[in-house]
Amino acid sequence: MLTLKIKDLYKSFGSTEVLKKINLDVEEGSFLVLLGPSGCGKSTLLNIIAGLETIDKGAVLIDDYDVSKVEPKDRNIAMVFQSYALYPSMTVRENMIFGLKQAKTPKDKIEQQLEKVSNFLKVDELLNRKPSQLSGGQRQRTAMGRALVREPRIFLFDEPLSNLDAKLRVEMRHEIKKLYTTLKATMVYVTHDQVEAMSLASKIAVMNQGIIQQLDDPQTIYDKPNSLFVADFIGSPSMNFIQGIIKKDSQSVIFTPNNENSINFDLTHYKFKNNFQNGQKIVVGLRPEYVSNTESNNKLTIKLSLKPTIIETTGFDKNVTFDFAGSEIIGRFTPNSGVELNKPHDVYLDLSQISIFDTKTELRL
Repeated sequence: MLTLKIKDLYKSFGSTEVLKKINLDVEEGSFLVLLGPSGCGKSTLLNIIAGLETIDKGAVLIDDYDVSKVEPKDRNIAMVFQSYALYPSMTVRENMIFGLKQAKTPKDKIEQQLEKVSNFLKVDELLNRKPSQLSGGQRQRTAMGRALVREPRIFLFDEPLSNLDAKLRVEMRHEIKKLYTTLKATMVYVTHDQVEAMSLASKIAVMNQGIIQQLDDPQTIYDKPNSLFVADFIGSPSMNFIQGIIKKDSQSVIFTPNNENSINFDLTHYKFKNNFQNGQKIVVGLRPEYVSNTESNNKLTIKLSLKPTIIETTGFDKNVTFDFAGSEIIGRFTPNSGVELNKPHDVYLDLSQISIFDTKTELRL
């Protein structure tokens, strides 16, 4: 069953089109993350779902009912903001139950909800404090509690962790994941942080320039990005790109990187999504974890001798940058690899894990 459906939605601010033919189906109990760079339209889309922005064209449906012109208070949604949006003169208790009181909820129901949610979020001992007396994490828990007590059909999160420090972000991310696992409620979450998106989502909509570039589960988006933008945006370090020419005959498909006429990649194994022309310019993408110092028995692994130009130690591994075919490629090496700057080193590329893109359209082949 669909909790939320968005049909052919357009939105402009003046002459600037910020959302272009957005279509989304959000299943009941799913966790959808709207992911993309600043200015891609993700927060505008969330505000439209909440009723805080009007639409130019299209429709927003909740439980098959068109709410495009329905007031926010009547949409049965709850929103958690980046800035917490707590009333500074109210206590944690008063902030959390404010929406219930506005809806004239019976007092016993209010107290029941407050006790249940405050215990779950571990703010039960903070109920008499004001927001100024709370840490960033406690304020965010209070903001989440205000949404939870209402038991809405859809929870909306607008970059709720962006104001927190790195350690607290991880802790609160775990809290939100635990919240979702417990409630199995429908959630729509906006972020530019791919780690948040990958770890929280059941589905990710990757957005750029007002368009949904790809809508899929996190692993599919990571393993099989359908465009150069998605491949580059997802992953840290991002995917390596090698440009060159693809040629085929009756038995094989061969890729020759630019400026490397003596090196050919056999791509016969690759399952092409779309047809290509003989001699077509393409981009081969390979994640850093498949560029390593570890020898493999995999027949699709090739060995190169390359000189490192940058070595970054992370503790768990080393990110090593090489110059190859006119581009930089990054590999993930083991900490004890013994790699040194500007000295040739054996590098193994696992071609079984490649993605291939058309240089002109930037779409997956």
